[in-house]
Amino acid sequence: MTESYPAGNQPSGATWSYPPPAPPYSGYGPTDPGASDLPGGPAGGPFGPFGPVDPPGPVDPPGPGGPTGPAGPNEPEQPRSGRSRTIVVAAVTAALVGGGIGAGTVAAFDNNGKTTVVNSLPQNTQTAPSAAKIDGSISAAAAKIQPSVVTIDVSSQQTQGNGSGVIIRNDGYIVTNDHVVSVAANGGTMTVLTNDGQQAKATIVGRDTSDDLAVIKVSGLKNLTAATFGKSGNLIVGQSVVAVGAPLGLANTVTSGIVSNTARPVRSGDNDQAVFDAIQTDAAINPGNSGGALADLNGNVVGINAAIATPNTGGLQIPGQDTQSGSIGIGFAIPADEVSRIAAQLISTGKATHAVIGVQVAPQQNSSQTTAGATLNKVDANSPAAKAGLKAADVVTMVNTQRIDDADALIAAIRSHAPGEKVSLTYTRAGQSKTVSVTLGSAAN
Repeated sequence: MTESYPAGNQPSGATWSYPPPAPPYSGYGPTDPGASDLPGGPAGGPFGPFGPVDPPGPVDPPGPGGPTGPAGPNEPEQPRSGRSRTIVVAAVTAALVGGGIGAGTVAAFDNNGKTTVVNSLPQNTQTAPSAAKIDGSISAAAAKIQPSVVTIDVSSQQTQGNGSGVIIRNDGYIVTNDHVVSVAANGGTMTVLTNDGQQAKATIVGRDTSDDLAVIKVSGLKNLTAATFGKSGNLIVGQSVVAVGAPLGLANTVTSGIVSNTARPVRSGDNDQAVFDAIQTDAAINPGNSGGALADLNGNVVGINAAIATPNTGGLQIPGQDTQSGSIGIGFAIPADEVSRIAAQLISTGKATHAVIGVQVAPQQNSSQTTAGATLNKVDANSPAAKAGLKAADVVTMVNTQRIDDADALIAAIRSHAPGEKVSLTYTRAGQSKTVSVTLGSAAN
């Protein structure tokens, strides 16, 4: 069964731009893209199905809200962009929808030039208060998570850049963004630099373009500290968080902020094909932070930083002028609950599976449309949606308790759930609202 969704659900009037590369920072640690290592936080616990790990760390704060488990539509594999990558830090843009934001999202990566479902990694599931139990301080949280964050340098003959990653198993498994490793997947190389200065080449274990996630592995490094993953589903708006990574190659950089939204539908990845319910934060996230940790004040990972929003660009652009988009206080992270499940699958099988309902959804026509919801263009025969009684032209307005405003919101909401889970879908037909239970299907990335 396949599902499809609009490739570009860009809000009316939004301007999408590809920020030009920014020169590597010299004078603050390594100047090579990605050379600096990220401030990883001390790992406090086993990282799920990624093999043996240290026991789980402290309770993590509430995770990203919203019934993540959107839309089932299987997004067709999009061809790789034909645009060339610029040397040093070419950031990729992605469209942000569902939140009424007239801005683009930029992958925070400094770039130069019937399936078996695997259980997720072990997590701390106890609900934690907004204030961390360590001592409630940013410094304590940073000290815990930094040892688990690494810097990833990637390069090819035409491109080089840097991103971040989080150690999920002490035998060398690291989770990061797919857009960070895509250069290496196409003939390039990757080098990982740990918080304590160790360095090693890395290989790709598995990639998931639909969620903009990837797992890589290093060998020969000693005393690696696996991060503890918290339950992102327990996050609450206003909760304090810290972001750790290597923005612009500056390893071990820690910034702080709050959770601004727990389920913001976002598109990310090299070709805007990753759609997920992101944790929105105002903690500063910049190119180079991609793949790094968003942690609660207990030092538990609650998300993997993936993208930032950029304001609409207006006026004239001076030819040859290099401008690099940076943080404007709107950053996005992939929820830890989703990350742990996908990472476990990538380690186990090299592939990831996603929940689907077997429908095709219509793109948003414009930002001023009066009907909120995702309109179904087609419902596949014998699909989960069909079995629940859904038909073409139905408008899905809610998944569980999460409001659905458009196609991407539905996709993100369905994908935030695991195949086999049951969700309630509320939809309208001929002016009447109905709610049905749907058992999610499965599709491999």
